[in-house]
Amino acid sequence: MRILSELGIRVMGDNVIALFEKAGALIDREERIVRIDESIVKAALSTAPSHFTLTSRNPAKRLHLGGNDLVFGLVAGPPNVHDRIGGRRTGNFDDYRNFIRLAHHFNAIHIIGNQVTAPVELPANSRHLDAYRANLTLSDLCYHCTAIGRGRAVDGIRMMAIARGMTVEQMREDPGVITIISVNSPRLLDDAMGDGLIAMAELGQPVTITPFTLMGAMTPVTLPAALAQQNAEALFGVVLTQLVRPGAPVMYGAFTSNVDMRSGAPAFGTPENTKANVIAGQLARRYGLPYRTSNACASNVVDLQATYETSMSTWGAILGGGNMIYHAAGWLEGGLTASYEKLVLDVEILQNMIDFLRPIPWNEGELAFDAIRDVAPGGHFFGTPHTMERYENAFYTPMLSDWRSYPNWEIAGGKEASQRATEIWQRALEDYEEPALDPAIREELDAYVAKRREEIGAGDP
Repeated sequence: MRILSELGIRVMGDNVIALFEKAGALIDREERIVRIDESIVKAALSTAPSHFTLTSRNPAKRLHLGGNDLVFGLVAGPPNVHDRIGGRRTGNFDDYRNFIRLAHHFNAIHIIGNQVTAPVELPANSRHLDAYRANLTLSDLCYHCTAIGRGRAVDGIRMMAIARGMTVEQMREDPGVITIISVNSPRLLDDAMGDGLIAMAELGQPVTITPFTLMGAMTPVTLPAALAQQNAEALFGVVLTQLVRPGAPVMYGAFTSNVDMRSGAPAFGTPENTKANVIAGQLARRYGLPYRTSNACASNVVDLQATYETSMSTWGAILGGGNMIYHAAGWLEGGLTASYEKLVLDVEILQNMIDFLRPIPWNEGELAFDAIRDVAPGGHFFGTPHTMERYENAFYTPMLSDWRSYPNWEIAGGKEASQRATEIWQRALEDYEEPALDPAIREELDAYVAKRREEIGAGDP
């Protein structure tokens, strides 16, 4: 509260400043600093919902965000792509579409992120239209809108409404897309982010407020200071959503980690990052808000480092009570690369977590006293009726792990996990089935994209 009331947040958008001024904030117009007190924060928190739903064009895949529910998202935003066959390359639309196909194929991925990789060969001012159309035709999942400005956000909302066969007004009460608004830490909200937030909140679509707080660079080096700053910046964005539209769905977002103090490079999956994931979840619950976090890593390749860093950050996100774990599948190189093999590794980690979180049944059959009684001391349970009735589904069956003995592993080709991951994503693309879409809806989407591309080319944002 001291950060918000004494230091304030610098705001670049006049429309955002006007909303805060109307709410009673103190405005320094020369420095564009907005200061708010605790009463304004409390008033906003009293109207912010504790949970909400997202409905895609497939109502069976409706997502609930809040409480104990957990959603895993596809990686979002990397400018590069990598796989073991083609190597590291610039993001492109063919790879973009492949990642959407993989997200649709693996059911541990529940939502598509904001541009899984940048299709740089497409015009920067209209590529979001191609990305949204790919999301809607190659999958039936919800997706994140690009909210750099109002136009990109509204396009994402309108295209989801078309795919669902409803109006934007109808979708205001039954949201289908979400966005992330990044605060430019320390303490800066730019005008494009403000415009995107206002558009989403006005039209009833949820917003995730996520400060980008890296200790040693965007915050002080100490974790309490970093979390205090993260909290202030996140609450500022939450307040703004409620000033736009009381009751607008909003998430508390966290992305606090540290940098390598020798190079300045971001580090993820560190003990500090893991603790921050847990503590941010406690803060979100304190305010009664759904919680977004991430399971990032800093490794440049899919190796041991990628595995243990992702595992650390995933445990922090899970134990912190995350409702949406963003970048959960495919993140590599500190977010600069979307990796096919890393996606497979991550899906294995996510599936393990899903099974870990599954409640254990406690009943007579599970306690198996009779089975214990019937096997003599020193015997075994392989052939008992209890085992034979349950062995096919008794344990989690891995997709990537190879549990064969060393001799049998060698006979099978002696393949390491990264080689097996390549085979898995290749097979997944072969097995992929595009979800059905009404031809009339596809035609309407195509017409919308063509119209908007023409408008954007004419200078309409």
